[in-house]
Amino acid sequence: MVGIVLVSHSKQLAVGVQELAVQMVGDDVSLTVAAGIDDPDHPLGTDAMQVYQAIESVYSADGVVVLMDLGSALLSAEMALEFLSEEQRAKVHLCEAPFVEGAIAATISAASGNSITQVIAEAREALTAKATQLGIAVVTNNQQSQDTSPTAQIQLTVSNRLGLHARPAARFVTTAAKFQAQIQVRNITRNTNFVRADSINQVTTLGVRQGHEIVIAATGIDAEAALAELQGLVANNFGEDDSAIVPTEIDTGENSLAGELIGIPASSGVAIAPVFQYRPITVRVEEYIVEDTAIEWQRLQRAIQTATQDLQSLQTTQLGSEAEIFSAHLLVLQDPALLEPVHQRIFNHHQNAEFAWKSTIDELANNFYTLEDAYVQERANDITDVGQRVLRSLSGMTTSTIELTQPSILVATDLTPSDTAQLDTTKVLGICTTRGSATSHTAILARTLGIPAVVGVPAAILNLTNGTLLAIDGTSGKVWLDPDTNTVTTLQAKRHVILQAQQQAQVIAHQPAMTRDGKCMSIMANIGSVADVETAIKNGAEGVGLLRTEFLYLNRTSAPTEEEQLKVYQAIAQVLECRPFMIRTLDIGGDKPLPYVKLQPESNPFLGKRGIRFCLENQEIFKTQLRAILRASHGHQIKMMFPMIATVQEVQAAKAIFMEVQTELRQANIPFDATMQVGIMVEIPSAVAIADQLATEVDFFSIGTNDLTQYVMAADRTNSQVATLADALHPSVLRTIHQTVQAAHQAGIWVGLCGELAADPVATPILIGLGIDELSLNPQAIPMLKHVITELNVAEAEAIAQTALSLKSAQGVRTLVSARINP
Repeated sequence: MVGIVLVSHSKQLAVGVQELAVQMVGDDVSLTVAAGIDDPDHPLGTDAMQVYQAIESVYSADGVVVLMDLGSALLSAEMALEFLSEEQRAKVHLCEAPFVEGAIAATISAASGNSITQVIAEAREALTAKATQLGIAVVTNNQQSQDTSPTAQIQLTVSNRLGLHARPAARFVTTAAKFQAQIQVRNITRNTNFVRADSINQVTTLGVRQGHEIVIAATGIDAEAALAELQGLVANNFGEDDSAIVPTEIDTGENSLAGELIGIPASSGVAIAPVFQYRPITVRVEEYIVEDTAIEWQRLQRAIQTATQDLQSLQTTQLGSEAEIFSAHLLVLQDPALLEPVHQRIFNHHQNAEFAWKSTIDELANNFYTLEDAYVQERANDITDVGQRVLRSLSGMTTSTIELTQPSILVATDLTPSDTAQLDTTKVLGICTTRGSATSHTAILARTLGIPAVVGVPAAILNLTNGTLLAIDGTSGKVWLDPDTNTVTTLQAKRHVILQAQQQAQVIAHQPAMTRDGKCMSIMANIGSVADVETAIKNGAEGVGLLRTEFLYLNRTSAPTEEEQLKVYQAIAQVLECRPFMIRTLDIGGDKPLPYVKLQPESNPFLGKRGIRFCLENQEIFKTQLRAILRASHGHQIKMMFPMIATVQEVQAAKAIFMEVQTELRQANIPFDATMQVGIMVEIPSAVAIADQLATEVDFFSIGTNDLTQYVMAADRTNSQVATLADALHPSVLRTIHQTVQAAHQAGIWVGLCGELAADPVATPILIGLGIDELSLNPQAIPMLKHVITELNVAEAEAIAQTALSLKSAQGVRTLVSARINP
């Protein structure tokens, strides 16, 4: 007998239809339901695993017919098919028939012993009898498409993750129904015919998924207006909050998740602990009309103020320079492109603050997502993070924190900067996410907090139950699911060695970083604020190798004055006393916009007007900074470097402005260090190619491996799809470092390195072997780096480096170092 499965969002509905169908034929029928989800507070929904189990329970050689109500029921049914064998899948048919009438017709046909073809045909014809009785002609999709001749049409791509499932389809249909025009829609990707846009049933049967292209056509007096509003609806993801959707892969059994997974190493260290699955709670918002718009606006302003205070508190935590991430969040709260539309929604349309705010946040974030640039999409994640923070304040919810009852490894699709910054490091022993890259916000903050982390892990890990034992190695990127005793013992031993090394590192943190054969390396700190300096000194920094000055320019409505900058530079120099102090001039641009400087939007800001390119076109801002740096240099060991240098002409132009400022200070009898060293950041392949020419123009090079790596590999370091390519240990990147060092030393200048690679212990012998003179890294990583250096000798490091240059992959380099250097 043919089996029948009823898939519905509502368990009550499905059971009711099942009862009605059984009453028609008695118990002699193979009929079951897969409906609702196991959530008492929100029971409506569908579960692919439940559908799969239902199909298995009624499966026979005669086949199975699956009837679905709408939306995600169809998606769940399609996903369930993936877990069937190929032979089974061929005999299971998803039927588009009406749910109630189709179920009854199919049940009667199946009970009569008909073939699966006949059962499906009966289900599809289920409305015919009702239509005939009511005297209504049934119009097919083909007939509908021939009834009108569209006079205007638009072609759009659907971006929300579940496409036109139930709720988006309902919004689409209700929007179309507001207009007098005859509106039709078709799915180009699936090559469907046009259907009525005001019919929920016809629209949902188009099967529109994320990334599908649709055509909307309209005829009538208000056709253009209808198309414009529908276009806006699609662009706004139908008002869907995709951040609440956690994409998962369904596990068909315990054994499928056993063993080892490979992700991207993000923060070194070993963690062995139970799993804690983190599912972020997003604030749900309903729209209602408000009469007193002024009070509503005040409510929003108070919520924004609370969010601002929260973010300012995060900036003062132990995150040091990485708290700069939250400067961008503060800028979002002040952005007129966000506040003005919200103001208009509240005062002109009388929308409640929650709905006005969330609608605008979603629209703004979607503007970044639709640019299809992974770096810009990271900006969209920041906007969504900020948006939820304000919504929590509006809703009277406390600040979102992740609270664990026992030490665990946190498993999630992704973590926002706010999530990560507030982790309790005594409870969160490790982080494992299915998204992200080694240079994502999650990875950077995890390293700062000293939490081992692996990102980009296959999504199957999201199906582990809480309490399952998990082990991760943040250095290799390996993840063990329910590891056996031998694996746990091995990893515990490795963890013990790491912890022991960290303790030894703290002991020698304030000693020189000297190899066993007497080579001394200069170890500096990367900082992004005055507060970072004491942390750097406490961790053994011998000076500052990189001050990111962007924090002075962000989170304000006008550029910092010369006096404001001077005060900060002098404060840092005083803490450093006579130690070296490297200042990078402003590295701002399309990826880090300033609200008081008009910048054209850029689809790829990494290749746009940033760094020295911005400064040479905004010379007043540039000269003000140069004056402050020069004035602060008097009596201190300050050095300065220009970022994003691509040509000799850029260096010469920047130096000319620098010398012009020096002349002005001399004429005003203002003291400064006339011998101050000036260098450049080497982070663009063209700078490597002409390093010999650039070396004659400056006093030193500082290699920025974060940007250099992504430019050499043509792989956006924030794009998880290509993040494994953006590996600074790839031989092609190492060769650019080698070439730069050779050109510098031949010209008689020194070379530093200040990218993330400087903090990677695996890279240390290679960098020493290639001849790097100075390493600058985040303060927390300095003790361990010094410890690693004391275990090396130069001859061995040079041999490792030369071999690494001849290898073919980053993994080969890691294997080489692991084999040659004792842990």
